[in-house]
Amino acid sequence: LMCSCRPGGGLVQPGGSLRLSCAASESIFSINIMGWYRQAPGMQRELVAVITSGGRSNVADSVKDRFTISRDNAKNTVNLQMNSLKPEDTAVYYCYAENTLNMNYWGKGTQVTVSS
Repeated sequence: LMCSCRPGGGLVQPGGSLRLSCAASESIFSINIMGWYRQAPGMQRELVAVITSGGRSNVADSVKDRFTISRDNAKNTVNLQMNSLKPEDTAVYYCYAENTLNMNYWGKGTQVTVSS
């Protein structure tokens, strides 16, 4: 899974916005679920948002009103638009994919830091 973060870098001020994008390689077949997890220092990895190939999404309550997940099935890409970012959103964000055989794939992680 190849992930990118726009605008460049993962440092943003509180209240700012950031967009994470992730593309799955062609070697990953029959992808069903794509999305994002995050892990803050000293904390367990937690779900941020995932979306199925049918468009059904599951978004964490802590970000539901601020983050939007979208997906392009034809390109096997998933995006996470993060608005109104808070310091507590600071974490390493991991792209995630799961195929129809329940095989899991993880991106290497992107650091997002929300700080003034």
